[in-house]
Amino acid sequence: MHAIEIDGVTLETTDVFFAYWYFAAERQKVFFNRLSNRGEKPTADEILLKYKFTNAYRASDRVSQYLIRNVIYRDDLSQAPDELFFRVLLFKLFNKIETWEFLEAELDEVSLQTYSFKRLDKLLGERMNRGERIYSAAYIIPSCGNVFGYEYKHQNHLKLIEWMLKKEIPALLKAAHSMAESYKILRSVPSLGPFLAYQFATDLNYSDLTNFPEDQFVVAGPGAIDGIQKCFVDTYGVSAEDIIKYMCEHQSQYLRAQNEPFQSLWGRQLQLIDCQNLFCEISKYARVAYPEVIGVSGRKRIKQTFVPSQSLPTPWYPPKWGLNEKISKDGFAHLPSFAGPETAADKQYTLF
Repeated sequence: MHAIEIDGVTLETTDVFFAYWYFAAERQKVFFNRLSNRGEKPTADEILLKYKFTNAYRASDRVSQYLIRNVIYRDDLSQAPDELFFRVLLFKLFNKIETWEFLEAELDEVSLQTYSFKRLDKLLGERMNRGERIYSAAYIIPSCGNVFGYEYKHQNHLKLIEWMLKKEIPALLKAAHSMAESYKILRSVPSLGPFLAYQFATDLNYSDLTNFPEDQFVVAGPGAIDGIQKCFVDTYGVSAEDIIKYMCEHQSQYLRAQNEPFQSLWGRQLQLIDCQNLFCEISKYARVAYPEVIGVSGRKRIKQTFVPSQSLPTPWYPPKWGLNEKISKDGFAHLPSFAGPETAADKQYTLF
C-alpha cells in the first residue's frame, strides 16, 4: 500500500491512484500516435480503444481546440474585450461546435456588434424544432429560467450573456489580478456554480482577455471528486483541491515510474486544470478497469464509445504559451519526453 502526505495528513492510495498516472501517460500517447497518423492501433489498452475519454491536456480536446482556433483567435473577428467575452460565452454555454457553425452560416458574423436576441432566439428555436440538439451533453448547464423567466433554456442563456455585459464583467475580468479573482467574479453571475465558473475562467484565459498561470488555482468538479474517492481509501477531510495540487506538484515523480516516457505537450507540464480533468477521466476508466472500487456517483457504465477517425489536425494553442512555434519547427519527429525536473519534494517519497 502506497501512502502520501498532504498538509500533515497521511492518505492511503488504492490501485486506481496508480491507474491515474498510467491513464495520463497512455492517453497522451494515444494523442501523439493519432497526430503522427501511424498505421497501428494508437494503444493496446482495450478500454481506451472502446470508450471515449478526453485528452490528458484539456486544451488538446476537440472542443477546446475549436474554441481556441475558430472562436477566439480569428483575424476577421474583433479582439476587443467585450467581443472576446461575448464569443467565448456564446460558444461555451452551448459547448457544441455544430451550433456555432450553424449560427455562423446563418449570420453575417457572430459578434456583439451585430447581436440580436430576437434573431438568435428565432434561429436556435427553429433548429430545436427540427429535432437538432443545440447543447452538448458534456456537462449540464442550469437553464437560468428562475432568473430571467423565459420558457426556453437558450433564451435565458442569451439573456445571461446580456446581463454579464451590462454588469461589465469583461472589464472586471480584464482588471483581475489572478485566476482566483477571475473565478470569484464569474461566481457572482446568476446560476454559475463553482464548476462552471472555473471552466469558463479557464476558457476565457485561453484568450488575451486574461493571462493567468494555470498552476495557481483549481476547483474540483463532481467528476473529479468521484475520481479522487476512487484513488484513496479515505481522504480524511483533505480538500479535493489540495489533492489535485499534490498531483500536479508531484507529477514528475509518478510519470517517471511509467513503462514508457511521458510525452508532454512540447515541454508544457500538466496544469491544475488537466489534473482536475484526469480525475474525472479516471473515474470513468475505473468503472470498467476497477468495478469493485466505488466512488460517490455510483455510476457503473461508460456511456460514450470511441468512434475512430482519421489522424488529428496539427494542434494549435494560445500563442502566449509559446508552443505553436515548437510544433511548427519540430512537428512530430522529435516528440518531447518530459516529466519535469525531479525536485527535493519528489525525493521525499517512494513509489512502492
